[in-house]
Amino acid sequence: MNESKLFGAIEAGGTKFVCMVGTSPNDIRKEERFATTSPEETIEKAIEFFIYFVKNHQLAAVGIASFGPIDLNLASETYGYITTTPKPGWKFVDLVGKVQHALGVPVAFDTDVNAAAFGEQYWVEENRLLDPFIYITIGTGIGVGIVANGSLLHGLVHTEAGHMFIPHDKEKDPFPGVCPFHGDCWEGLASGLSMEKRWNQKPETLSDSHWAWEVEVDYIAHALVNLIYSYSPMRIILGGGVPQHAGLHQAVRRKVLDINQNYLQSQVLIKNIDDYISPPFLGNRSGGLGAIALAKTLLTQ
Repeated sequence: MNESKLFGAIEAGGTKFVCMVGTSPNDIRKEERFATTSPEETIEKAIEFFIYFVKNHQLAAVGIASFGPIDLNLASETYGYITTTPKPGWKFVDLVGKVQHALGVPVAFDTDVNAAAFGEQYWVEENRLLDPFIYITIGTGIGVGIVANGSLLHGLVHTEAGHMFIPHDKEKDPFPGVCPFHGDCWEGLASGLSMEKRWNQKPETLSDSHWAWEVEVDYIAHALVNLIYSYSPMRIILGGGVPQHAGLHQAVRRKVLDINQNYLQSQVLIKNIDDYISPPFLGNRSGGLGAIALAKTLLTQ
């Protein structure tokens, strides 16, 4: 591989797109963020971002980390598409095809959270031997990315653990949920959008003492325990906008231990839970840097 080549990243979110060009976390040559509007306008902006690097024969490959659901089956007629998303106007959009046709370079494609999980493992030395490894984002929606046996977990489609069902005490919390498919799944009850709809204000404007945070911690912790019991991960990264609230990580760790009731006796869980449930090492760049890592890996397979 030509070491002078650069790699592109598109972190395609339901609220915003982030585009990057570089080779590593310490070598990002250009970065741009813009709002997710219509598919036509948004994808065109992403393509324009890379044109200079294509014209100068610098761009080797692009990684796309996309909101979903998406089609990852290479044999499918809709491979590379965003499929049944609730995002208005974005159902069955050929994201990979449009980018690949315009730029003429190989394109790697995965979910935003899978890319984030991959990036946290690929670029962060202390995460490299931790397998299984889970990355969770809690923002407008909730997504879960999983590395297992050295590979990103796909399968029938890809993991949609953000839509798992968790205990919902409707007397304590009568909110019906915001998921258009399931109502009160985890995303329906605990996403940033659900908090905004339930409390009529954005999560970042809620006071530290607001009861909303007790409700949020309870839902997050129950979902994490389900994931721990199901996948036995060596580390969980808890990212996204909602977990940035002061004290949320600590409260979630305490609640996870409380729900576990000493059932799992791993010393990692009992004595090192602060390291076990961790904020992202790459900050808010996990998805974008993961997309660059996917692009690099695409050319070394």
